[in-house]
Amino acid sequence: MSCTLLSPAKALLLAVHLAAHADIDALRLLATRHPAVLRKHLLLRILLTALPETADPASYVGLLQEIEAGRFQDSTVDELDCSPVSAIPEHEAAQRAKRLHLAQLPHADAPVQGDDDDLACFLFHRSLRMDSETGMLSRIPDLLMPFLRHSPNLRAWVVSTVLPFVRRNAEYYAEAHVAYSLYDFQKLPGPHAVGYLLSRTGHGAPENPSYVARDLRGLLMPWLLDRSRWTLGDQGSRTPNDEPAVSDPNCSGWQQAMIWLTTQAVDSWQVFVSAVDHWDGPADVDLGHGVDDLLLQIPHRQYLLQTYARTVVAALFLIPDASQECLAGLYRAVLKIRSIQGLGDEDVPLEDALALLPTGLNAESVALLDAKSASHTRNDLLQGWNPLTSPTASSTSLVLMLALSALIFTNTGVPCSVRGAADLVFLRDVREQKAQVANLVRAVSSNAPHGEDEQYWIRARLQILWLRNWCKPPTHDACTPTGPIAAVPRSFVEGEILKLFLAKSCYNLARSVYEDSADLPLATDMVQDAVYQAALNAFDNASNPNRSRGGLKRCDDIIRAFPKTMGPKLPGAIRLQALLKATHALSDYRLVLKQGEPFSPVVLRVHSDPIAVIGKVLEQNDKAYTRLQEFLEMGFNMVRAGLPSQGGSDKPREPTNERLGTDMFVAEKRIIAMCVEAALREDDFETAYSYVVSRLGAPDPGDIPVPYDGWSWQAALRAGQYVRTERSQQPTHLGTASGNLEIRHLEQRIECLATALRVAPTSELQEVLKSFRRCEEQLDSAIKEEAANEAAWDAAGNVAYLPGAFDIPRTESLHPPRNITAAAAARQAEEAPMSLFDLSRATARVAQRSFTGLPSLQGMTVGGKPEADNSSQPRVRKRDQLRDAAAGTLVSGVGWLIGANVHQGTKEGG
Repeated sequence: MSCTLLSPAKALLLAVHLAAHADIDALRLLATRHPAVLRKHLLLRILLTALPETADPASYVGLLQEIEAGRFQDSTVDELDCSPVSAIPEHEAAQRAKRLHLAQLPHADAPVQGDDDDLACFLFHRSLRMDSETGMLSRIPDLLMPFLRHSPNLRAWVVSTVLPFVRRNAEYYAEAHVAYSLYDFQKLPGPHAVGYLLSRTGHGAPENPSYVARDLRGLLMPWLLDRSRWTLGDQGSRTPNDEPAVSDPNCSGWQQAMIWLTTQAVDSWQVFVSAVDHWDGPADVDLGHGVDDLLLQIPHRQYLLQTYARTVVAALFLIPDASQECLAGLYRAVLKIRSIQGLGDEDVPLEDALALLPTGLNAESVALLDAKSASHTRNDLLQGWNPLTSPTASSTSLVLMLALSALIFTNTGVPCSVRGAADLVFLRDVREQKAQVANLVRAVSSNAPHGEDEQYWIRARLQILWLRNWCKPPTHDACTPTGPIAAVPRSFVEGEILKLFLAKSCYNLARSVYEDSADLPLATDMVQDAVYQAALNAFDNASNPNRSRGGLKRCDDIIRAFPKTMGPKLPGAIRLQALLKATHALSDYRLVLKQGEPFSPVVLRVHSDPIAVIGKVLEQNDKAYTRLQEFLEMGFNMVRAGLPSQGGSDKPREPTNERLGTDMFVAEKRIIAMCVEAALREDDFETAYSYVVSRLGAPDPGDIPVPYDGWSWQAALRAGQYVRTERSQQPTHLGTASGNLEIRHLEQRIECLATALRVAPTSELQEVLKSFRRCEEQLDSAIKEEAANEAAWDAAGNVAYLPGAFDIPRTESLHPPRNITAAAAARQAEEAPMSLFDLSRATARVAQRSFTGLPSLQGMTVGGKPEADNSSQPRVRKRDQLRDAAAGTLVSGVGWLIGANVHQGTKEGG
């Protein structure tokens, strides 16, 4: 049968058969020969019903275009095969045609309603079936893209619904589980749809960070092009009390996208920074396949841009990370937003900003610096009435400065987030800001490069000062302090920087900035105080007491680094130099104050009794007591340095003349007493004796009030109580003293006790007198023994008794006895040792002659004039001289025992 003779029923059945077998060329030829039967509407229904969903869209897209145009091209098939329907009787063919259940083209959810656009309805149905029946999502664009120009509604549906869905499930994340069908997806509410589209974005850490921007560009933005997803009236750009205007656009899906972006910022700043870096905002849309004329209206675009900028600014306050990479990315994000808005003409890249340090804020930005703004960094960040996140020139400029400040903090070594920098700026807590300054200085010090790099220190100083003023020198005085440490006085900041320079031995830089500069940043007294404190810190951190090494050398260098400021007559410089000298003097000795711990200089400065350290030196170093003058100078330097300190305080005592003289007197007496005791411990009585008679018996200073001296008399008493042993050192020379070492030793002891009697307080005289009497008894006994020995010697030496001697007349010897002291003792042997009352009577006689004690027993004075050397008068025994000298000073102390008139000598002299 010829195909041209087919009945309408058989032509219909044959078309269904050809469609079912996807024989598109034969179907085209059949439609050409039976146009009255196979009309456009019927052909589309046949294809929708019978054409397999697995058929390649490329094979029948051309037929669909021909059906839509109403003109079929020439078929490649010359003749139709009518065998499938030729054997069917006509009545049966008619019945079969009536029983065909062809799919209807209209659909309640189709982008075009009614019969006026059958092709759009067919494409809608066909796409849904390809997704639900076969899952051929990747083939759907091949079906739809050739018909994007068919109608605006179809194009909007393809671009805003099909394209994002296919990209998300078949192109971008083909391995992901498909939770929704295309039909279910297009019915999702806006927030759910956007959440589904972006549910895989940022996960899996793809190697290409632009994937986040790709999803925003290719999934989110196409989805927004469907106007049905927009409503009117947006309250996000006004205060809560204002009513929204009916013309303001609003999109719940876009709001969900911005919430998603801020959530990503909190969870992973890398996702946020990647999105902002690689996406140019709402204007950056990927529609694919050359679609570039599908745009939103201007109010919608403005709404997207404003809310996106607000979200980026808000995200900066939500990100807790304070790493350098994060803060650098946030700075770039603010620059990107300002560039998109056309506000970044004067902005500079991050590298230039760190080098140049931008200057100041405009008046509108300064107006935002309020304590209330601190709450805006935590609450209602995405609300349009929040002035801090409003995408204006003033707010974005402020946020840019905050991001740069946080980055400088972090680069310096003090991690700080953008919100942390904002809290410092808005709250202006002086204590917190001072703590940050201290942290900055400490971090700059710890991160300093090895070697001399002045540029590092200069840059660090400029950055710290910029953090206070948000402007750089030399214009810092003209700027209103608005930075994160603006509440801290400039003098405090400069003082800390000066101490840092000094601690790091940057003396030339410190002197050029704080002493030689034309515009001195610190007053002279502040520089002096900073230098003094820095020198003390160097001293305290020293481990070696030698001033040519380590911390003491740094201390000395710090003082000398400011010749104009720290002059040699400055009290602080004098104290420090004295402290260095005293400490350096200790470096020549072995000194351990605590077992297992070597001596460190700071111990001397904080010691409650630094003079006692000299006693430790004398204990731990043999023969050290022989260097008395060195120890005296050491003690005087301790006094000049303001030591001893009160309770370890850093502030020295005021060096008044009266107090200085008093302290030096005490130090001198204590050190001499220590040396006397050290000499006695080492059985060097001769040195101890010389110190007692030459040092402790010296006259008191004239106009300086003498404090209680509890050391001199005790040292003299111990020397007077010393008894010679085999270990005692022998005297190196005798001089005019007795050749009998025992007598000589007892006479020296009496001299020491006489000194003790003269300087001891009244309450201690009894103890000294007991020792004096015992020593005198021992001396008398020794003298008698010496006299007896001399008489025996003289008797044994008489030539008359020698064998063979002639009678020689005896004549008195023209020479005096060999020892005048022993001879005098022999002539006066009948005198017994004096008791306490005898001594008191002798004291009264001496008082009547106005007899005064001498510091050394080289002469006697009577009535204030030297006693004439009259050979006719009997020579006075030396022990009587010692006794009278001691008694002369005891008249006022023991005169009451005998009722002596203590003022008698004075009256007679008058």
